[in-house]
Amino acid sequence: MSEPTTIFSINRDKDTEIRETLTEVYDALKQKGYNPVNQLVGYILSEDPTYITTFDGARNKIRKIDRDDLLQALLKNFLDV
Repeated sequence: MSEPTTIFSINRDKDTEIRETLTEVYDALKQKGYNPVNQLVGYILSEDPTYITTFDGARNKIRKIDRDDLLQALLKNFLDV
């Protein structure tokens, strides 16, 4: 009897990485006393990294994610598709 084939999804892996990064950035913003949602929206709209604190490496983490990939992951998650 053969074992089932494992299917890997690059998109799913990317979405997981984006979710983990956003969670870490959100937590860093919250710890520093910022409104994380407002700061993240400001960053996404402007692509200005100063919306994100440098605390705990949050700014470096968020800048590693392509903004288009970030928006796509957010939309897919919001629409549950």
